[in-house]
Amino acid sequence: MNVIIFGATGTVGRLATQRMLDAGHRVTAFARNPDKLDIEAPALTRIAGDATDAAAVTAALQGQDAVVVTLGAGMTRRSTIRSQGTLAIIRGMQHHGIRRLIVQSTLGAHESWSNLNFFWKRIMFGALLRPVFQDHQRQEDMVRASGLDWTLVRPGAFTDGPATGDYLEGFGPETRGLKLKISRADLAVFLTRQLADRSNAGRAVAVSA
Repeated sequence: MNVIIFGATGTVGRLATQRMLDAGHRVTAFARNPDKLDIEAPALTRIAGDATDAAAVTAALQGQDAVVVTLGAGMTRRSTIRSQGTLAIIRGMQHHGIRRLIVQSTLGAHESWSNLNFFWKRIMFGALLRPVFQDHQRQEDMVRASGLDWTLVRPGAFTDGPATGDYLEGFGPETRGLKLKISRADLAVFLTRQLADRSNAGRAVAVSA
């Protein structure tokens, strides 16, 4: 399968890129500085560009079968790269007739807000990361309205370490007592699985220990 990853040089994006290559997919890494991706593989193509540049995004999407979005803004808390980049990607997919879209969001978005504890509700998303959280919400709204075969993936807070599979997936907003954490490596495995498994199409899937 031809897969393009937007945000391929991020902490999750680079792991997902490697996992998808290992799974036998042909991967295009789209990022501002794709040469930062420390992966060498015959099936890897690098494209430098800004995810909010509609023309660049649409050109990069030509010939792709599936799209994975792991966009992030690093330490910048007021960036709208997630929503604006995702909007450009959706429009480009619609232009080319590409259906499959997998987007990394965050646990706590929309109905999953009730999964969070006091710290995440009031301190992190309620204050420190409020603009970031609001951009995730806008991003999800755009994905849901896209008419594409989308899957929203809502991970807990990222940790380092290997993929263990030791996390819950697909739980509802009524679930409490979560650790609210998942390793980036586990998330990369889950994102890769969505390429072949369409059971989560049209769903927002929570993944967290």
